[in-house]
Amino acid sequence: MSVTNMTNQLRYFEDLHEGEQAESREAVVDFDEMLDFGRRYDPQYFHTDPEAAKASPFGEVIASGLYTCVFWRRLDHEISADLAWICGVAWKDTRWHKAVRGGDRLRARWVCRSKRLSASDPTRGIVEMGYSLVDAHGSTVFSCISVNLMARKPDTPPN
Repeated sequence: MSVTNMTNQLRYFEDLHEGEQAESREAVVDFDEMLDFGRRYDPQYFHTDPEAAKASPFGEVIASGLYTCVFWRRLDHEISADLAWICGVAWKDTRWHKAVRGGDRLRARWVCRSKRLSASDPTRGIVEMGYSLVDAHGSTVFSCISVNLMARKPDTPPN
C-alpha cells in the first residue's frame, strides 16, 4: 500500500488508476475531543456521559458515528489532498463495523474502485472510491463507497 504523491502536484482524473490504494498515518482518538463532539452534536448518553455509559451495551463512552466520519475525513484529506476533487455526490454502503473509543489508533485507507468519464461534462470524471478506517489490529471500524466528481486535466481534449 502506498502513501500518495508527496510532490504536492495536483493529480487529475487521468492520473488516478483503478485499483490504486493509499493509507494515512496512524492517529490516536483523543477522548476529550470525542466527548466534546458528542456533547455538541450527538448527545446520546453513551457519547457524552462516562458514568452513565458504563451501563450501556458498550460499557464505556464510544465515539459518535458522526465523529468517526469526521476523524476518517481528517486523515483521508492528508492522502487525498493532491487529487483534483470537485465534490462528492453520494455515499453508498456506509457502515460502522466496530465502536471507536478514546485512545484507539486509526488509519484511513482508500482504493479507487472504478472511474468513468462524465456523460454531461467533458471536463469531469466520475470516480468511485472505497474508503475505510482501520484500527491498530487491522480491523475495519468504518467503511463506505463514495461517488465523486473529479476534474480532468485542463489540456485534455473533450470525450
